[in-house]
Amino acid sequence: MVDDAEGVPRWHVYGERTLYDNPWVRLVQQEVEPPGGERFWHHVVRLRNVAVAVVMNADDQVLMLRRHRFVPNEVGWELPGGFPEDGESSAEAAARETEEETGWRPLGEPQLISEFHPIPGMVDAKHSVYLFRDAEYIGAPADKDEAGAVAWIPRREISAILRQGSAQGSGTLVGLLYVLAGTHR
Repeated sequence: MVDDAEGVPRWHVYGERTLYDNPWVRLVQQEVEPPGGERFWHHVVRLRNVAVAVVMNADDQVLMLRRHRFVPNEVGWELPGGFPEDGESSAEAAARETEEETGWRPLGEPQLISEFHPIPGMVDAKHSVYLFRDAEYIGAPADKDEAGAVAWIPRREISAILRQGSAQGSGTLVGLLYVLAGTHR
């Protein structure tokens, strides 16, 4: 296998075949060869990119949603977010999703906190997390499918949410850990 510029051995991808495809998820198999290994077919789940918003206010509170997710059948806390629409940047999507899901419109220039792949060995789903430093209330949430309790959570309560396992989703975890690290100031 050919190493990259830093000497890290790289996998070789020989091809890809689609097993299932719709606007939300695509399941493919890639024919791959790991460094020093044998060629084989590996399953890959491809999802659309995800945009997440950390919205803070002057009282050091984070805008969050408490809602039920049917896949794990759990109720927990989440940061607002979703998929960018055609022609929309991730930062624009994070702001739009916040407004639709919470009724609060983020203000100011978004700051990119992190971009990452939550399960890079099997799932292709880049997550972009943005910090907004203020918001204005514009009315009830418009997206009824994303219904949940909207709340401003004090920063000092975030550790308890994390310890209880009540934070849902990797974008939420990354955003909340950023806030706890105090680098949002």
